[in-house]
Amino acid sequence: MAKSQETYSKKEAEKKKAQKRKEKEQRKEERKANNAKAGTSLEDMMAYVDEYGNITSTPPDVNKKRTINVDDIVIGARNNVEDNPADAFRKGKITFFNEAKGYGFIKDLQSQESIFVHVNQLTEAVKENDKVSFEVERGPKGFSAVRVKLTS
Repeated sequence: MAKSQETYSKKEAEKKKAQKRKEKEQRKEERKANNAKAGTSLEDMMAYVDEYGNITSTPPDVNKKRTINVDDIVIGARNNVEDNPADAFRKGKITFFNEAKGYGFIKDLQSQESIFVHVNQLTEAVKENDKVSFEVERGPKGFSAVRVKLTS
């Protein structure tokens, strides 16, 4: 009969593998037994955000709930220039004008707003620090000056 192929070192290696598997299984069982999250409910795991944006474990107070009117929400840049027909012509001063590109900005003397102006809306040639009168129209990117005239 042939001699067994299993040597002493192979037997020892198999014993070590079996022992490691057994220890690993024991650690797994201990983790399951000691797991704090296993018995927690969904409410215990919930987190809330308070009115200041901080994460908290207490739910928000229903009495402090505020309602927001959707019409009050403004998307994009907010300009304080109002479309008021009473003062159709405004007065201002050219603060910047690029003749090469054909645009500039007028500082409204009444509201101190900076209003865009394009060369196509000028009735006369202008340069920086000129005093002008103009009307304001809402354009696709905000307010712009139209019918710009030089004043003395």
